[in-house]
Amino acid sequence: MSELIKLVEADNAQRRTELPQFRAGDTVNVHVKIREGNKERIQVFTGTVIQRRNPSTGGETFTVRKVSNGVGVERIFPLLSPNVDKVEIVRLGKVRRARLFYLRGRQGKAARVKERKAKVVAAA
Repeated sequence: MSELIKLVEADNAQRRTELPQFRAGDTVNVHVKIREGNKERIQVFTGTVIQRRNPSTGGETFTVRKVSNGVGVERIFPLLSPNVDKVEIVRLGKVRRARLFYLRGRQGKAARVKERKAKVVAAA
């Protein structure tokens, strides 16, 4: 039984390197596999990451929030789920905390997150 767990963890460790480094405040596109009957398609969920949870364990999750037709929608994604096809970073957010639950009570311009400048690495 422990051999099976080690095999799954090794597969997950390989998948973890494929995902980009993102954190709370970043705006991301999450490509999610949706099954409808026997068909499978990819749906993109775009929003702001409001938290990452359990970073040290294999069960890490991240929560993405967006406002759709004036209604706030949050989805929790397991980081290593096979249903998460890929994660693209749209914007880097400049925030001072790891959990952005205060965004739930804000609307419009008050819910904006400042943009963080990406560090440029000089090629040597």
